[in-house]
Amino acid sequence: MKACYHLPGLFEFYDLYEVFLPLYRAHREYFYDWCEIGSIYGAPQDCLWGGGRVGFGDAEPERVAALMNEYGISARLTFSNSLLTEEHLPDRKCNDLCALFEHGTAQNGVIVTSDLLLDHIRTNYPGFYFVSSTTKVLREPKQLLAELDRSEFRYVVPDFRLNKAYDVWNTLPEEKRQKVEFLVNECCWFDCYDRKNCYENVSRKSLGEAFEDHACVSPTAVRGYRFSDAMQNPGFIGIEDIQKVYLPAGYRHFKIEGRSLGSALILEFLLYYMIRPEHQLRVREEIYLDSSLDLF
Repeated sequence: MKACYHLPGLFEFYDLYEVFLPLYRAHREYFYDWCEIGSIYGAPQDCLWGGGRVGFGDAEPERVAALMNEYGISARLTFSNSLLTEEHLPDRKCNDLCALFEHGTAQNGVIVTSDLLLDHIRTNYPGFYFVSSTTKVLREPKQLLAELDRSEFRYVVPDFRLNKAYDVWNTLPEEKRQKVEFLVNECCWFDCYDRKNCYENVSRKSLGEAFEDHACVSPTAVRGYRFSDAMQNPGFIGIEDIQKVYLPAGYRHFKIEGRSLGSALILEFLLYYMIRPEHQLRVREEIYLDSSLDLF
């Protein structure tokens, strides 16, 4: 059984993936043989249905869809706004995105928080599969188990604080294990009590509401995201954890966060989680020396 990674920045990091995916196809010897790309997720900038992170992706949707179709990779639209009402459902831009991505070489998906939006997309664009977003902050095992029981979701992303709740994971039946998608590299304060409000703040911004930035309650918020800090997080899932704990237990889906981060840091995630150490420098050089990329 292979680990299946779900990568960030479908629209934000189009230029990076345009260079990375040819390496993935042509040089599989660079990559661990126990992993593969399951999907790439994201939403374009100024996307009313967007959530989780403020979207900055400005790649043309048609080019994004064409790239995913060329490589047979599932594209996931991140429509995780939690504050949608009926008046937001006819939004032209978001519906056009659904029409464009509903059918692809690989089946495409939608990450949702709002049940209202879930029903709208299921009714009008039945070609998608659906992912229950981590923005629901499913921190209690009972909440998670109830979500896993919902047949409309193919995958459920629990709150990262449950990543090491082995008493929960060791008791799930096999079919439920295939639905769990772990958020592996979260840098958020493990004891954060305000995570849901943080996500709602992003939802309000996506709706165009004049709203103050959310004040992060983490004692180390001033540092920003650092992968080295994320590796010290009690909820961090590293490659040894994946190989020795999760895969043997029947869990194979892992989400890498990073839509609001720079492409250079995304590359570091890809190197760590997917590339054999002896080939990491080669891949880094191929990416950094590509004159078409503006890494930041």
